Formats: sequence, structure tokens, C-alpha cells
Amino acid sequence: MTQITTDGRTLAACYQSIRRETDALCEHLEPEDCVLQSMPDASPVKWHLAHTTWFFETFILSPFRPHYRAFHPQFRFLFNSYYNEVGPRWPRPDRGLLSRPTLSEVADYRAYVDRHMLELLEAEALDVALDDASTNLKATVVLGLNHEQQHQELIVTDLKHAFSANPLRPVYRELLPTTGNLPPSKWLTYPEGLLQIGHNGRGFAFDNESPRHEVYLRPFQLSSRPVSNGEFISFIEDGGYDRAELWLSDGWAARQAQGWTAPLYWQQTSPGNWSAVTLGGFLPVDPDEPVCHISFYEADAFARWAGARLPTEAEWESAAASMPVAGNFLESRRFHPSPVSSADDDGPLQKLYGDVWQWTASPYIGYPGYRPAAGALGEYNGKFMCNQFVLRGASCVTPRSHSRLTYRNFFPPAARWQFSGLRLAKDIL
Repeated sequence: MTQITTDGRTLAACYQSIRRETDALCEHLEPEDCVLQSMPDASPVKWHLAHTTWFFETFILSPFRPHYRAFHPQFRFLFNSYYNEVGPRWPRPDRGLLSRPTLSEVADYRAYVDRHMLELLEAEALDVALDDASTNLKATVVLGLNHEQQHQELIVTDLKHAFSANPLRPVYRELLPTTGNLPPSKWLTYPEGLLQIGHNGRGFAFDNESPRHEVYLRPFQLSSRPVSNGEFISFIEDGGYDRAELWLSDGWAARQAQGWTAPLYWQQTSPGNWSAVTLGGFLPVDPDEPVCHISFYEADAFARWAGARLPTEAEWESAAASMPVAGNFLESRRFHPSPVSSADDDGPLQKLYGDVWQWTASPYIGYPGYRPAAGALGEYNGKFMCNQFVLRGASCVTPRSHSRLTYRNFFPPAARWQFSGLRLAKDIL
């Protein structure tokens, strides 16, 4: 799909395409699948379907469409995620208790809001006036569509976590076959210098990607590809999970408290052999695939074990600046990382995008001069700038049109249920 634009007619088409993509992710699910909440950080599929619809109703239809009548008066409370200025909300850990509204009622909710949204967008397309209200409306719609794409990724990651708890090993989609021939990891050298990072103002970006600003980088090296499963198995076999000297203090406490001995979803089936829960079932771990479902703490410990470190987000962005946004995304319908193949050899850095998000050493804070927007939408990113780390790139369940050089994903350092991996960096002394 093309990048989302603010042109009225194109925007209506983008709206329909993205909403259909969300529905397509749920085509093979049963109603029982859609109500599961396996942990407080995850949400049921049904809640994601309703919340993304709530966003358009709350921030677009209610303020911009005269005489709009909400589908259900309680949905404003049930499907508010974290917007304090909108009002009270149902507790996040209890979203799985909402057996009502039913999945069918949520589908009716989506259809109702879609009808009103398309009427609004078609009316805007016929209005050539570019007044402030029209500009604000279109910008909010584009934000809402990118918000829905974030939840497309969450639908898949949250469902995978829920399926992992089922001893029947349910299959979401059969994994598409891939082939690869893992090349040796190479160290690429980047010079010191003063450069700019952050969004350049062209196209959509979240507010946390701005302002564009200068950073000074010392010379560094970056690995040509992400760390593989096979390399991570070597870390495990060398006692990586049992050596406190490799871990940050907080990470070691998390490893002990959670009993981590391998990436999330992995199980050792026999000495030297590992299998993992995937969205295609319980399958042997492919040593050539990028390792995923590891926390920041595990990524940092592996880097230290390897005699390296994690890159900063400025290093990652500067190295990736000349590379195309290409890779294994949601649209590939693989829903799983793929091994490096000849198709990834177009440039010096392989798998910058797609497959796995890459942990960086950078805490998630505002760029110099950052100010969140006024109002409820200002709560979108700014208030989470604490106790989290930045990930760069994209994963195998990130939509292609949602991926870009300056995207700053962020999660707490102990989070493992996202498709998160790592790429190594080194200082040049």
C-alpha cells in the first residue's frame, strides 16, 4: 500500500484499505480467539478492533461531524486506552473480562463508524478550502490511520502470546517457506561527525520523531546483520543466562524473577535442540533466522558477551539513512522473521527493516526542543518518556507503509512479547 497522504480522495481510499487490512488479520479467527487477554500488557483482538474505531469516533467524528450520534454511550469509557483528558476508562488488565459487547457488536460498531467516516472524507474531498479546520481534520485522520497500523501489529503480537499459553498449539497461519544462507557478520565502519537526525518534515511522522536536530557521533562500527538464533544459542550454551557479570543489575533481577533461560517462546526439546511457539505452530528454531522475542536486558547481555554493545538510535539512524525501507513486513504474510537471503544483499546493511525490531542503547526521551501537542492527543507519546528504551527498524508484523527511517518504537526494558532482536555495535578506540 502507498504511503498515507492528506489528499481527500486518496485519504478515503487509504482509510478503507487500512480498515480492511485490520479485518483481514482476523479472518481466520474464532470468536473465542478474539476475547483472550493473556497478560496485562496485551489486549484481546476484540478490544483492538473496538479501540481503533473509538479513536475515529472520539477524535474525528464527534468534534468534526455536526449532529454525530455515538454508537453506544458506554463505549467512550470501555475503549479509551490511556487518554486522561477524554475521561475515565476501563482498567487495562481487565479488558479480557469484557465478554460484552460481543464480537458481532464490535463489528457493527466498526461498520457504523466507517460509514460516517467515509461520508465525512468524501465531503472533505469535494471541499477545496484549506482552512485550519480542514487541515486539522485531515492530519487527525492520518494520525488515526497510523494508530490503527500500530494496533495491527499489536493484534498479531498479542494473539501470539495468547496462543502460546494453549497446550493445543493453535496455528494462526501456516508459515510460508523461505530459504537463506546466513552470511558471516561483518563490521562496517562509520566516521565521526556532526549530523542531523529526526524527521525532516516530509510525510507523516509521530511527534516524538521531531524536532530534527544535530548530534555528534564518535567513530563506530555496526554489524552488517542482526544477531541470529544460532549465535544466540551459543550465548545460552556458554552460560549467558547464568553469568551475572554479563547483565545489568536490573536485568539480572528481572532474569531471576522471571526465570529466563532462553528467548520467549523457546523450549529445549533435547540437548542442543530448540523449538519455539510461532504463529505457524510449534516449530524447530532455525539457526539462520534473526533472534527475536528478547528483552533489552537480554540484548544488552548478549552484546557484552560478544565483546560489543548496542548501537545508539543516532548511530542506527545515521547508518540507515542511505538504505531503502525494504524487508519482510506484515504484507509478506509470513508473520515470522526470515533468514538472510540473496535478496538482502543489495546493500552493506542487511535486514535494517522488517523481521525484528532492533533494541538500541538509547532511553526513550524527547528530542531537544520537543513539546507534546496540546489536548488529549498530546498524551499519545510524550507521557511515556520514562523507563523505556528505543527500538529501531520494523518487524515482520509491521505494515510496510508504517515503517520509516526516523520511527522510534519504545518498550520497557523487560518486554519480550514483541518481535524484538538486536544488531551489534562497537566503539573505535
